[in-house]
Amino acid sequence: MISKVQLLSIVASLTLLLVILETIRKRRLREQYALVWLLTGFLLLLFSLWRDLLDRVSALMGIYYPPSALLLMLTGLLVLILLSFSIVVSSLSIKLTRLSQKLALLEWELHARARGGLPEAGAAGARGESSKDLAPGGEGRS
Repeated sequence: MISKVQLLSIVASLTLLLVILETIRKRRLREQYALVWLLTGFLLLLFSLWRDLLDRVSALMGIYYPPSALLLMLTGLLVLILLSFSIVVSSLSIKLTRLSQKLALLEWELHARARGGLPEAGAAGARGESSKDLAPGGEGRS
């Protein structure tokens, strides 16, 4: 016989899986992140359907109250997900900084050419220089 708590956890797990699949379908969640969330949803559904599994896993962990073991596992999983997202955000932040710097240099070069301060691309190329070698003061970088 299924208890109300078990039924509620089954419905919640299925709802989570449906939400994940819908966000993947609408391309709002990339596949590399969806895999972790799908795994989480399937594990929750598995623990919801097979209550003895949670009892066995908690006994293996040395935890006598199975919901505490589930909470511990979910907390660990969320910490790993947060670490993964922190790595992605850090990488994107570095890329954004580099992109902003390149854009600033290109805008400076464009304005300098408009004022006549820089030679055209063909003339710089003939002298062996490139716009990358020119610093904002008009001098080469060393």
